[in-house]
Order: sequence, then C-alpha cells, then structure tokens
Amino acid sequence: MTQISELAISLPVLLFAVIVHECAHGWTAEKFGDPTARIMGRLTLNPLPHIDPIGTILLPVILAMANLPVIGMAKPVPVNFQNLRNPKKDILWVGISGPVANILMAVISGLLLKINFILAIAPVKYMLALSVQLNVILAVFNMTPIPPLDGSRFVYSLLPDKLAYYYGSLERYGIFILLFLMYTGILNIFIDPLFRAVMFIFHFFGVL
Repeated sequence: MTQISELAISLPVLLFAVIVHECAHGWTAEKFGDPTARIMGRLTLNPLPHIDPIGTILLPVILAMANLPVIGMAKPVPVNFQNLRNPKKDILWVGISGPVANILMAVISGLLLKINFILAIAPVKYMLALSVQLNVILAVFNMTPIPPLDGSRFVYSLLPDKLAYYYGSLERYGIFILLFLMYTGILNIFIDPLFRAVMFIFHFFGVL
C-alpha cells in the first residue's frame, strides 16, 4: 500500500475518532447541565462543524509524511463550565469522556477484527486495525495532564481551589508546552508506555 493510499484511509479514520471524542465531551456536558454544544450544532457526526484546518488536516498530513504516528484534533466542543451543576466536580467527567469514547471505539474495532469475513477484506481489515491504534493513541495523548488536554481536567478537579486556579492558568501556554515536549521526545516517554499497556490489556482480555 502506497503512502498516499495509507493517508487516504488514515484521515477518515482519524477524523471519525476525533469527532466522536469531541461529541462525547459535549454529550457528557449536557448530561451535567450544559447544553452549549447542542445549541451550537456540535453534537453531530457531520464532520464539517468539527474540522479545524490545522489540527484536523494539516497536522496529520505532516506527521504522516514524516513517518511519525498520525494524530490530530477537531475544533474543541464548546463547554460552558459555569452551566455545570457542580463545575469543579463535573469537569472531571466531561474531561475523561473523550478518552473513554476513544477506548470504546478501539474495543469495538478490535472485536470486529475477529469476524472472519472482515479479515478477508484487506482495506476494511486495515481500517479497523488502524482504528484500534489511532483511538488508543488519541486516548493516551489526551490524558496527558497538560492544559487544555483532557488529563488536565482530571487533575484540576482533584486539586484544592487555589492550586487548581494556578494550574488552570497554564492553559494559555499549553500548546507551546506540548510542542516543546513533542519536539524533544519527552512527551513520548509518557505516551509510549501507556499505549503499550493499553494494547497489552486488549490482548490479555482477547480484544485483539
């Protein structure tokens, strides 16, 4: 399979993964009292409202051309945390819902790979195997405790109010911190062991 054909398959799989991830945030936020995502038309699998030219298209293409793991991101679903019934507590569930959705998608893709007739269709087999890997990578990456990634929501909810305030203020610098950690390879020290651990668990429980 050529690099172009691999990219043509990878991008739709990645796009679907990040859309489900963002919809999970919006759906969970609504369950805890904030309907902002639905009001703004973001609780939909239609890719158009979710596409970010840089995070959804340019970043995955650059990573693929550089033979690096392909990750990407959609436009973040808007969440007004002040609408949540218990903002400090509920932010945890809103934050982890995206990675949980990705893990569930990885499990479903892995189980579908066990169906014999699917194994005989090479492009479908490739897409499902790729879906497992991409969804696990997205889940692990987003649980990195650097604002504004989802892992930071988990940490924020557990910190005392004063520390949580200072921790949350790092969000304005988060993208620069992430780029530095990605460029230096430090981020991979966190992501790679977690990725391997999740894949081991999948194999152990027969998901793969």
